[in-house]
Amino acid sequence: MRTIPEGVDYYHAMSADFFAMPENEQIARLSEFAHLVLGKYKLQVEAIESINYEYNATFKVTDVNAQNFALRININSPRSAQNIRAEVAWVRNLITIEGIHTALPIANLVGEYITSLLHPQSGRELHCILYSWLEGEEVGDEPTTEQLFVLGQTMAKLHISSKDFVLPTDSQLPSFQDPFWETEDLLLSDTSKLTLVDKELIAAAFARIITQTNALYVASTPQVIHADLHGWNMMWHQGQLSIFDFDDCGIGLPIQDIATALYYLDTPEQDEALLSGYKSVIALPAHTQGDLDMLLLHRRLMLLNYLYETSNQEHQAMIPTYLEETLRRVKTFLQAS
Repeated sequence: MRTIPEGVDYYHAMSADFFAMPENEQIARLSEFAHLVLGKYKLQVEAIESINYEYNATFKVTDVNAQNFALRININSPRSAQNIRAEVAWVRNLITIEGIHTALPIANLVGEYITSLLHPQSGRELHCILYSWLEGEEVGDEPTTEQLFVLGQTMAKLHISSKDFVLPTDSQLPSFQDPFWETEDLLLSDTSKLTLVDKELIAAAFARIITQTNALYVASTPQVIHADLHGWNMMWHQGQLSIFDFDDCGIGLPIQDIATALYYLDTPEQDEALLSGYKSVIALPAHTQGDLDMLLLHRRLMLLNYLYETSNQEHQAMIPTYLEETLRRVKTFLQAS
């Protein structure tokens, strides 16, 4: 039996061992864990298939009646049970809104929408949620202008519906006025792996970001937003757009939601399609081009922070190239400000 060195926490050591495994082995262990999780639901499982392993682990679940479901295991996500309860409450509300299409959360045997179990191999209690299956194809990295127009319309409807939405008392979401959206600061804190020069450059950018973001919050009222509307979180089926993966939702401003979606687009035509769709439903939130430039850079920095946070090996390998491009954009932003 391998021993754990004195002074090293047992579960921390197990966690380190698990995330050092090759990705296919991690997925295999999580597939075994998925069977345990699904035992908490009124399902007769026929098959489990890994369909995504990045921020979370997602499995396609097929029962004996050939009905499909999506099981999400929050393996890399720092989301709390309170956060997920808020997500579920909002999604269940959205299902009742005309023109918004998304998956339905499925309750377990005790009527709860979150199933939390200790995963011994990672040493973590993992929060899991089962959703109904969405038919279609993921929009991906190359959305059409038609799809983006519909996304703009859908986003506007999300913002209208969430304006007066009140979270249940047993739930909570992070505030996106916080510069790191209430996640751990791995860029500017003492734990940062950046060089002093790079850290000072990013700190200067964050100083501008904080000032401009605070001004936007003075002028607007925060509400629940999705905060991660890109092509890999959307399904297209027979001309209908469905959105999913509400794991990043929080209390923010509609312009932050819009900027996050624009971040993933490549051309002015794509930008215009999304904004035109939004404006066909309601007016765009008040903002300047400087606000939008700031929010686009902020998204980039949040993703850089995530790369230092994640245990996903493929994403960790992206850091050198991603950091280099991020610093180039920071310099351009500071020179233009």
